[in-house]
Amino acid sequence: MPNEKIAELREKTKKIMLGGGQMSVDKQHKNGKLTARERITKLLDENSFVELDAFVEHRCANFGMEKKSAPGEGVVSGYGTIDGRLVYIYAQDFTVIGGSLGEMHAAKIVKAQQMAIKVGAPLIGINDSGGARIQEGVDALSGYGKIFYNNTLASGVIPQISVILGPCAGGAVYSPALTDFIFMVQNVSKMFITGPNVIKTVTGEVVSGEKLGGAMTHNSISGVAHFVDDSEGECMRHIRKLLTFLPQNNLETAPAKEVNDDLNRIDESLNDIIPENPNKAYDMKDVIYSIADDKEFMEYQPCYALNIVTGFMRLNGRSIGVIASQPKALAGCLDINASDKAARFIRTCDAFNIPLLTLMDVPGFLPGTHQEYGGIIRHGAKMLYAYSEATVPKVTVITRKAYGGSYIAMCNKELGADMVLAWPTAEIAVMGPEGAANIIFKKDIEISEDKDKTRRNKIEEYRNTVANPYIAAARGYVDAVIEPSQTRKRIISSFDMLTSKRVLKPEKKHGNIPL
Repeated sequence: MPNEKIAELREKTKKIMLGGGQMSVDKQHKNGKLTARERITKLLDENSFVELDAFVEHRCANFGMEKKSAPGEGVVSGYGTIDGRLVYIYAQDFTVIGGSLGEMHAAKIVKAQQMAIKVGAPLIGINDSGGARIQEGVDALSGYGKIFYNNTLASGVIPQISVILGPCAGGAVYSPALTDFIFMVQNVSKMFITGPNVIKTVTGEVVSGEKLGGAMTHNSISGVAHFVDDSEGECMRHIRKLLTFLPQNNLETAPAKEVNDDLNRIDESLNDIIPENPNKAYDMKDVIYSIADDKEFMEYQPCYALNIVTGFMRLNGRSIGVIASQPKALAGCLDINASDKAARFIRTCDAFNIPLLTLMDVPGFLPGTHQEYGGIIRHGAKMLYAYSEATVPKVTVITRKAYGGSYIAMCNKELGADMVLAWPTAEIAVMGPEGAANIIFKKDIEISEDKDKTRRNKIEEYRNTVANPYIAAARGYVDAVIEPSQTRKRIISSFDMLTSKRVLKPEKKHGNIPL
């Protein structure tokens, strides 16, 4: 091969590697951001990245674009490994025309999506873009449409992770919204449909970009994002950790990890974790950490809907999805946001063959006009639907309160729980003993000379007669009443037993979840 041809290849490759040029790279660094290639290098295993379509160029001849070079077409794409496991990846390059998306930019992303689906590997998209390339008009919009379509095709087939490491505005936000997990970084990530300037012009509202669509806005208020980190490096480590809990695709299970923790470990502190006063809170995360292998738990949406805790743990080395009431927030009541958060997480786990553990201490659905007007009926139904639809092994532990419709919504026997365990402190009833006694024994209390004493006695009578785990156990709604200290080994035993679970469902195109 003539040496000049090799020299030409090296020269072209060198130019592409520089993206928008050294000045643009320096500006990216000055803004506290890594370049697209630096991000890929930091995320993937060392020397594992194989770039594809590096020589792709745009075909736009409008508004002077025919004279404008766009190395790599503003996006770096290819494949590599994380912990030795294959992933497909693309990273928008803000140093090249602001990472704007045109026809060929989109074509590179679409090819990465299609290849990830074809080989059954997770897809990671790093978003840092000024949006659609205006000069390309409808071609850019067509590109977005193709990306969204492929996001939907890939949904439930391969894990899709979106990383927002710069602006992501307008129609561009819908690709991350269609994926399984969204990561954001403080003071770096921005997501919004319409930016602050447009909002000011149209509505007169004055709001900063950070407050409108920053990391904490979407992690704590809107619920759009799932994870938040303080730096890009921390974010990359967080993504690598998440992937350890996930399979490559929907035909596999998540990789098992060697277990160093005692499978039969007893935790006596759990015997005393439930307060004597039924209205007093405790931290359900203490229960989660106690049960988990090596006390390791990766929380999902930790800043949103704090009244329910979701996330990943391992039991006997296997990945498990956890949905748990949190008595410390809203007394563990289910509300609109908690229902959405839980339903989404349940369906994600079920899609990727991750068994579900539910820890229940729920007094009911949150009352109030705000909840009713906001559609708590429809949102709460999402949880019922998600649990009923899920075919993975499902184990439920009732620690304390399990009242009314919320008891069902947190995966009782009738919603498909394969194993229901209850602590002796469990109260399973249509409503709490206090409310029930006031209704059932209303006349007895009213005619009593000592109303307070009578009320207390009647509350205790209802608790002993109905609101205890032994009544439910007598009818088979609870499979076993266990000592709290034994919880870890009983749950592990249950999931081990359920490993070969198979479920046949009626054939249908798809269900109609109450969105």
